[in-house]
Amino acid sequence: MTISMHAASVPVFQQLLGSLDQLLAKAEAHAVEHKIDADALLQARLFPDMFPLAKQVVVACDFARGVSGRLAGAELPVLEGDNKSFADLRGLIGASLDFIGGLDPAAFAAAGSREIVLRPGTPKERRMEGQPYLLHYGLPQFFFHVTTAYDLLRHNGVVVGKRDYMGAY
Repeated sequence: MTISMHAASVPVFQQLLGSLDQLLAKAEAHAVEHKIDADALLQARLFPDMFPLAKQVVVACDFARGVSGRLAGAELPVLEGDNKSFADLRGLIGASLDFIGGLDPAAFAAAGSREIVLRPGTPKERRMEGQPYLLHYGLPQFFFHVTTAYDLLRHNGVVVGKRDYMGAY
C-alpha cells in the first residue's frame, strides 16, 4: 500500500493548524479572563534565544504553506500582516488553511520525486527530492513550531492538554 504525498502532507497540516487556531482562541480567552496583557503571551519565550509565541505560529504557517505549495508545484502566496495580535495570527492560520485546502491533490502526483530547492541562489541553497523534503525536513520543522507554541501556552498557564494539541482527526 502506498500513501500519496498529498495525503501525507495537507491533511496533517490542516489538522495541526486547526488545533493551533483553537489553542490561540483558548490563550486569548485566558488572557481576558485573567486580565493578562495579550502581548505577554504573544511575546512569551521558553528561553531568550528562542522565537516568541507569535513567531512560532508564523513559522508553523510558513512551513504548512511552503511545504504543501512546493510539493504541488504551486506559486506560494505572499501573506503580509503584522501578526502581532491573536486576531492577526488566527487570520494567518485561516489564510494558510485556505491556501493548502485549495491545492489540487492531483498536483502532488509527482511530488515525491520533484526537486525542491530551498534558499535558491544563497550560500545556504539546498536541493532535495520531495519525499525526503516532506518527511525529514518539512514535517519535523512544522511539528517543532506547533509543539513549541503549545508548550509556551501551557508553560504560561493556559489550560490546554494533549487533546487540544491533537485537534480533530
